Parts: sequence; C-alpha cells; structure tokens
Amino acid sequence: MEINKIMLETLFAEAKENPRLRQNFDLRTSSADTSQRMLNALLPGTEVPIHRHEDTTETVICLCGKLDEIIYEEVVSYENDMAGLLQGMDAQDVSRKVSYQEVQRIHLNPAEAKYGCQIPKGAWHTVEVFEPSVIFEAKDGVYQK
Repeated sequence: MEINKIMLETLFAEAKENPRLRQNFDLRTSSADTSQRMLNALLPGTEVPIHRHEDTTETVICLCGKLDEIIYEEVVSYENDMAGLLQGMDAQDVSRKVSYQEVQRIHLNPAEAKYGCQIPKGAWHTVEVFEPSVIFEAKDGVYQK
C-alpha cells in the first residue's frame, strides 16, 4: 500500500460525506494487532471532544494541512447550597463540576516545518482544524471504534 495524493484525496472526499467531518483509515494489518496506527482526515468544523488516553502516549504527525493540538488540564470544583448546608445537608448534596483549562497549543503545519507532536499519557486534548488536514496517529492498545 502506498500513501499518496490519491489516497489522501479519497479520505478527504469521505470526510466531506461524513457528518463528523472526518474520516480515518486503519493501518493495522489485522484486528489482532494491539497497536493503533491510522490516518485521520480532518476538515475545518470537525468537533473532537476533549478526551485522554490514560494508558498510552499518542504520536501525531501532520502529513498535510494546518491544525492545532490543544492540551488541557482538568479543573474540578465543588458547589453546594449554603442554605442547604445550614439546614443539615450532607456531602451527597455537593455537586462536582469538571471543566478544562487550555495549557498548551501545538501548531502543526508541514509547510512551516511543524510536523508533529507527542501527547503525554493521560493528557486531556483535542484538535482545532484550520484547513483540510491529514494526520497519522499512533498509540498503544487495541483500536476501538
């Protein structure tokens, strides 16, 4: 198999038809392969939820296009009803709020010699896509769609 312009154009065409505005291509040689290696065509407007991989780092190489990998830290706060606490509310009535604060933005653009990055194990992250892009992603563990 050759990864060439025709292959990437096919991935972009599939991404345009996909409501998620992205399309991946699995590079594993069998489903028994316990690594994850894929190409991912991403179009501007795609929304990748903030997520993390607790057991592996993730390597991202940008083959074409322009995007940012955004790294976050998790911010946990606790809210309660002070009036309720005064009336005997217990700890179960305290609500836990989770939000994410951006801590790093890694710009990937091969035309600017900014080719890729390594996302640390457990780091919360997402992408912001500025122009149609294809990335190669690699991480440990069994691939799950």
